Amino acid sequence: MRILKYSFGLLAMALVFLSSCRDFVEPNIPYSEFDTGAYLRTIDRTSTTFNLFNLANSNFALTLEAVDIEDGGTVETVEIRVRHRRLIPGVGLEFTPQEDALVATLQKSDFAPNSESRFLRTSFQISAADAIAAVGLSFEDIEGGDVFEFRLVLNDRFGRSFSSDNVTNNVAGAPFYASPFQYNVSVVCPSDLGGTYQFEATETFCGATYSGEITWTPVSSSPGSYTLSDGTFGAWQECYPDSWGSGNVRINDACNILSMTGTDKYGDSYSMTVVSSTPEELTLSWENTFGEFGTVIVKSNDGKPWPDLR
Repeated sequence: MRILKYSFGLLAMALVFLSSCRDFVEPNIPYSEFDTGAYLRTIDRTSTTFNLFNLANSNFALTLEAVDIEDGGTVETVEIRVRHRRLIPGVGLEFTPQEDALVATLQKSDFAPNSESRFLRTSFQISAADAIAAVGLSFEDIEGGDVFEFRLVLNDRFGRSFSSDNVTNNVAGAPFYASPFQYNVSVVCPSDLGGTYQFEATETFCGATYSGEITWTPVSSSPGSYTLSDGTFGAWQECYPDSWGSGNVRINDACNILSMTGTDKYGDSYSMTVVSSTPEELTLSWENTFGEFGTVIVKSNDGKPWPDLR
């Protein structure tokens, strides 16, 4: 038994020794003959929205890094292609054109060394005007909520092309690679209606008229939404009296179209309509499912005029 254990120990030691020496053996796998590709790492998304109210000065802009076996040296051109997308309620997505159109081409000379990495980088900017023209539309055709799909096609000197149709999910989505080859640029309507306003209640369900103060607090998780400090604009206090308490009612700004959502502490939901809008005064009527209602004139705040709200 001792002999067997001793022999087994010698065998184990020999295996350990041989395995420890394995690192010094030149492998037979031809690593130098592996085929390698290329991708565009996203360094900075400088601008990825178009402002519906200022399309003439909106742009899509990125900083990219070309990554390949030659630190970006195999890149010949990068095509920037675009198409317009709109969601039609009850129908689905509508694309213009069906196949994306070429809007610009980056040349090899557009990529240059940088001080932060060994790879070549480039920065580019595509104006909204150029993107709109490339898809065959005009400024008047664009609506809030539209999306411009920009797709990049990297062509190297070996005749190969890399884009969103042949990139893996790991390369496209992983933070290290950050190379989706496709970027969705939404047409947005910036909203800046937060603040504390003076108002006059000209009509209420109990007949009271009065003046007061209302605060619209921006909802960080939902741009364009504002929580009201009192969904009844003080009507409960004047008519019962009662306090607003834990109610959660919001005014939502969708490209200057206002709506009211949410419920009060009793569970009744709210809605509103815009009666009129001037730079100085916003007149709106609210109501809830309990049958309460009111009309208020909300004054502009600190000289900041109201936009053309509907």
